[in-house]
Amino acid sequence: MPASVLCLPLIDRTQLRGILYVENQTTSGVFHAERLTLINFLATQAAIALENARLYQQSQAYVKQIEESQLQLVQSEKMSALGNLVAGVAHEINNPLGFVAGNVKEVHRALADITECLQIYRDTFPEPGEEIDELLEEIDIDFVLKDVSKMLDSMKVGCQRIRSISNSLRIFSRADTESKFKADMHEGIESTLLILKYRLKATDLRPEIEIIRDYGTLPEIDCFPGQINQVFMNILANAIDMFDEMAERTTFKHFQANPQQITIRTQLTASHGIEISIFDNGKGMSEAVRSKIFDRKFTTKVVGKGTGLGLAIARQIMVEKHGGSLTVNSKLDQGTEFLICLPQSSV
Repeated sequence: MPASVLCLPLIDRTQLRGILYVENQTTSGVFHAERLTLINFLATQAAIALENARLYQQSQAYVKQIEESQLQLVQSEKMSALGNLVAGVAHEINNPLGFVAGNVKEVHRALADITECLQIYRDTFPEPGEEIDELLEEIDIDFVLKDVSKMLDSMKVGCQRIRSISNSLRIFSRADTESKFKADMHEGIESTLLILKYRLKATDLRPEIEIIRDYGTLPEIDCFPGQINQVFMNILANAIDMFDEMAERTTFKHFQANPQQITIRTQLTASHGIEISIFDNGKGMSEAVRSKIFDRKFTTKVVGKGTGLGLAIARQIMVEKHGGSLTVNSKLDQGTEFLICLPQSSV
């Protein structure tokens, strides 16, 4: 049994913040008036400290909530602006494309009819006369007919290519709804690469950046495809930015001997579901940079070229929106790998 017991409320501005309970097992009368005065003073300070700690914890929670809301707003605005732009371009391409493709088909038919008609004339009038013979020899009608047919075939292939580009733009920019729907990850990767194709081409400072595809067999998964495409865009665009920065300090011959490459591997695993690895053989990161790469407002780019929000948003999309993960492995001068893991039934 305790010989002395003290139970004291911790009060701050008439509000109970806690209870102080103290025991002395050996001596009675320990908590006399003089000590109670000191303990009351300490109890008041403890109550204030507890309230301050509670308010600080609450303020930190509010700050985190505001930062997350900011990321969501930035993400929504970026995807909305980009989606509207790309979808508008795709729509504007489709209208004249349909007109051109339809006319190419009709011209092909008309050319076949004209060729047949000319052949019948040749068979019926094998000696059309000196004037017509000279004209046919001058324009080389046989060559013209074959060449026009080849040009129409080439135009048809061009129309199909433009239609493929237009479809890729629409796939990349499709607006996400309130609910998830099934999507093909390879389709999203390819549409993103198509949009970035102009940045992969050779420049005055470096050769073309090579894309190496090592795709496994993946099922379609329930997700927000537009948001995942944004993650692909951010990671791939950052890799290209890094290669461009390297090119400013490295010779063209160095890159010819050591080609710049981005390797994309996909696979289905029993432990993590879908894994998508995006690896560049660039300059890599130091441990200090790698540890902060997903922090808000952290960027390795020069002022005006990066906000420091891209990878923070990307991780939020993967973790909070899809129940997956986004991690990075990197060493200086050995390249950087971003690994995306998505459950098959993305939660």
